[in-house]
Amino acid sequence: MIGGDTNRMAIDAPVQRAQVENLYVEAMLLADEAHAAFAAQRDLGSVGGDAAAQIGLACESLKTTTRLMHVIAWLLHRRAMFAGDPGAGPEDSAARIGAPVAADWDVCAGFDVPVRRIVAASERLFERVAVLEAGWKAPAVTPVQALLARLEARL
Repeated sequence: MIGGDTNRMAIDAPVQRAQVENLYVEAMLLADEAHAAFAAQRDLGSVGGDAAAQIGLACESLKTTTRLMHVIAWLLHRRAMFAGDPGAGPEDSAARIGAPVAADWDVCAGFDVPVRRIVAASERLFERVAVLEAGWKAPAVTPVQALLARLEARL
């Protein structure tokens, strides 16, 4: 790696860490809001006896939860990479956010406003993380990872 790239990554790392920490807090709060909002929508009977609406609510709840869990898993993996965890590498499957799980907005149109807001917020959060991932290079190898690699090579 060229010295300039190493210096750039060293400069960017604190910013990236702060972004990851802030996004993690945002994702966890949104996950709590999603749980509460979907439960309230279900419990208040907003979908009533309409079986199709109940199934739609369940499906969109699962999609939103899946979307948020992908974001949270990506953020936790990124945190582990920053911490130098030898089990968290840039080539791991968890290092990629993957394809988005799109909401069905025709179904979501029947939900209360808070639920629609949360679904939209989860899609925006996923998109933000995907954009970050696309623009970031893998962090430089930490001293711990370099030492482990040397030890592994000797064995």
